Amino acid sequence: MNKNDEAPSQQPDVIAQLIGQQIIIDVTSPYVYAGTLCEEDHRYLVLENADVHDLRDTNTTRELYVLDTRRYGIRTNRQRVLVQRSEIVSISALDDVLA
Repeated sequence: MNKNDEAPSQQPDVIAQLIGQQIIIDVTSPYVYAGTLCEEDHRYLVLENADVHDLRDTNTTRELYVLDTRRYGIRTNRQRVLVQRSEIVSISALDDVLA
C-alpha cells in the first residue's frame, strides 16, 4: 500500500503541519489572505496578524501581490481572521513562494 492509499485517519494532516507558519491563501473570490496559521477546524482556517487583501482595490495581480508579500513581509491589517475552507483554492507556506 502506498502513501496515497492510506485511510484518511492515517494520512498526515498537511494543514496541521503549517500551524505556526506564515502562509498565503488563495480563494475563489478576488481576495488573498496572508498571515500566521494558528488554528484549523472542519470549516475554517484561522490566521493571526493577517493581511486580507482585496485585489479589486489595486492594479496589481495576485501573483505580484504574493511576490511582494514574500519580499517585504505581511502588511497586517487584521489581528485575527477566519477563512472558510470551502472558498480556498490553494495554500502555500510563505517560505515556499519563489521570489
